Amino acid sequence: MELQQMRYVVAVAETSSFTRAAERCLVVQSALSHQIARLEREFGGKLFERSSRRVRLTPAGAAFLPAARQCLDAAERAAAEVAAALGEVRGRLTVGVIPTVAAVDIPAALREFRSRYPHVRIGLRVGGSERLAEQVRQGAIDVACLGLPTTARPQGVRGRELARDRLVAVVAPGHPLAEEPEVDLRRLSSEVFVDFTAGTAGRAQSDQAFSAAGLDRDVAFEVQAPDLMAKLIRQGLGIAMLPSTYVPQLAGVRTIPVSDAPARVEHLVWNDVGLTPAAKAFLAILDTPTEHLAERAEARPQ
Repeated sequence: MELQQMRYVVAVAETSSFTRAAERCLVVQSALSHQIARLEREFGGKLFERSSRRVRLTPAGAAFLPAARQCLDAAERAAAEVAAALGEVRGRLTVGVIPTVAAVDIPAALREFRSRYPHVRIGLRVGGSERLAEQVRQGAIDVACLGLPTTARPQGVRGRELARDRLVAVVAPGHPLAEEPEVDLRRLSSEVFVDFTAGTAGRAQSDQAFSAAGLDRDVAFEVQAPDLMAKLIRQGLGIAMLPSTYVPQLAGVRTIPVSDAPARVEHLVWNDVGLTPAAKAFLAILDTPTEHLAERAEARPQ
């Protein structure tokens, strides 16, 4: 079994096509098919079911795929560790962020990282805190910025708290509340809301606050992107509650302090198993010196 054969299997699994997999791997399709066939003969079973319309993993292929990815990751990390020992940072860096990240200027940090370490391939994933934390635990993401209610903490990862913030009401400029100096949750409960998808950490902050106050509210619009939230708000379709440090990035809306607003905590997290040289270098740029990583993690049990 060879690493190149594993790369071919992963490429076919991810593209569901031998043709596209060959294009990705920069080889002719016949060579890729031949190597996968060799691997199947070695295993004594098919890894893919092929038809004229699609390619999909067999149960054996599905069992092989995670291990193949782990082997490829380990090989890439081994090469990166050798390069680091020789004074050069190489490999991959995948960063995850929530859409409303405000405690860290991720684009600026990535720009600085790229200028310092041009041989590292950088990836960025935007999503909800729960999904990003899971990807960090799985090793698919190296470092992530999360936003959680004060009642929650990241589990199964190392990390540190970046910042705390309170939510503010966000309304259209012509909304009746736009000129109010301050409101409370009871007053807001009579409004129609635009909010994040139910079950996400971003939604939980507001849901928990209204529930604790014994109030119901009408969430008519569930979205994943705050810029779409702002568009709906500007059209007068609803109001929202968002972190005060993030809202200045949204144009054409008004913000109102909420006297009993819930708080949001931003966390920086990384994989508990180990850090690649690229991840260590990125954390240093984010002012998380590598010699203090274990110490901070111990001081903040997860």
